[in-house]
Amino acid sequence: MNSAPSTQTPPVRPLDDDARLPKDLGPRQIQMIAIGSAIGTGLFLGAGGRLHDAGPALAIVYAVCGFFGYLILRALGELVCYRPTSGSFVSYTREFYGERSAYAAGWLYWLNWAMTAVADATAIAIYVAWFGQYSEFIAGIPQGLTALIVVVLVLVMNLVSVKLFGELEFWFALIKVGALVTFLIVGVCFVIFGTPTGQPTGLHLITDNGGVIPNGVLPALIAVQGVVFAYAGIELVGTTAGETKNAEKVVPRAIRTVIFRIAVFYVGSVLLLCLLLPHSSYSDKESPFVTFFESIGVGYTGPIMQLVVITAALSSLNAGMYSTGRILHSMAVNGSAPKFAGTVNKRGVPSGGIWLTAAVGLVGVGLNFIVPEEAFEIVLNIAALGTMAAWASIALAHARFVSQASKGLYRWPSYRLPLSPYLDWLVIAFLVVVVVLMAFDYPVGTYTLASMALLVPILVGGWFMVRTRVREIAAAREGFTGAVSLAEISRAGRGGPSGTGSHAAGSH
Repeated sequence: MNSAPSTQTPPVRPLDDDARLPKDLGPRQIQMIAIGSAIGTGLFLGAGGRLHDAGPALAIVYAVCGFFGYLILRALGELVCYRPTSGSFVSYTREFYGERSAYAAGWLYWLNWAMTAVADATAIAIYVAWFGQYSEFIAGIPQGLTALIVVVLVLVMNLVSVKLFGELEFWFALIKVGALVTFLIVGVCFVIFGTPTGQPTGLHLITDNGGVIPNGVLPALIAVQGVVFAYAGIELVGTTAGETKNAEKVVPRAIRTVIFRIAVFYVGSVLLLCLLLPHSSYSDKESPFVTFFESIGVGYTGPIMQLVVITAALSSLNAGMYSTGRILHSMAVNGSAPKFAGTVNKRGVPSGGIWLTAAVGLVGVGLNFIVPEEAFEIVLNIAALGTMAAWASIALAHARFVSQASKGLYRWPSYRLPLSPYLDWLVIAFLVVVVVLMAFDYPVGTYTLASMALLVPILVGGWFMVRTRVREIAAAREGFTGAVSLAEISRAGRGGPSGTGSHAAGSH
């Protein structure tokens, strides 16, 4: 690395977000977490209603959003190789843009996963209610009660240990991936050789039912926000870095394989669904995969797929609680979240943050008692805003890192995003377009954006409440204001070379 001028700041002790978190996640779990966290309710439930409205164009929307998801993963992977941390992009935002930006990014991301917890619990409740056609007992269970039980169950699983989380997520993801592979194989065979019932399949189901965009361009464009939510969770691979052995090697390897698989599962599955049934056959009332298997008259496949769908939602909810627990822990250590959120139990689990997320999830479950029909779409839109804030934070942090590294102030990692920072700005432009499109999704999307008028003052007020503590913690780090990167400080603290004088923009 090029040496900077000798206006060198003395090495200071960095704040270690992960000092109390065990590194119990291995390559096998990271691979499946990276895949599984992005395959959840957005595909298994949300795709049904969007297929009905947008038609086959939904496959194109998934492909476009998947491309931008890939750019986000590559940018995050480069940052992870520079400095692994379970604080993920919130920690990088703190480093490159300062405490206020990290505070906003962290709380918006937490809001994303808190709402996702409600969305997943709601989806599971809808899936369970589907079995009411076979059992009067299940039919009599209120949707809200099922959602409540699910949130409590996942809360308990997350409080045990990160190793248990990793194993559960591995098997949850394996079930989801196995089911999608089975569907893809069976679906392709049915398109080529026909279905057991003899119902028509193939391209004519698209051409005879309005073409690729049967309902016009606007429904397809509006579907973008829901598809962004479907890809939410791919950034979780960055959060796992702080509890992963050899993260600099494991995480890039996971990213290289995961994006291709996700593209195949999402784009391939949606396209295949359009070749098996007319798009108007699907609805937001049940999973499109269940709709298809029931249509071919194979009775037992519907319930089996429904159980797989429940597993998918449990996986997403499980991953969300894991992620927010680590993000809130990092924020609490740096003063941006309540001290309670930084609590770590004797098994090394950041229990405070997990409890906080679960508490909001339980409050959100109340939507299932009040407006059970609209609960899923309402929280999905709020969660999509949090997802876009997270992606924007990653792109902005990476752009700043690239700018500083190009000046010789940071060492380039071997794993890099090509054509940066231009692709970072392309991601930002895409996210701005998505927010604009959300405004046209009346009434849910419009009201969601309008709710920002309430959210922004809350965030501003919260910052004024915590800023004194944030500054006290910063002062405890010997007045460090970001003159040197954490990587350089860490090397200096271990007795490594201290003559590089690396500089960073923004405060830690």
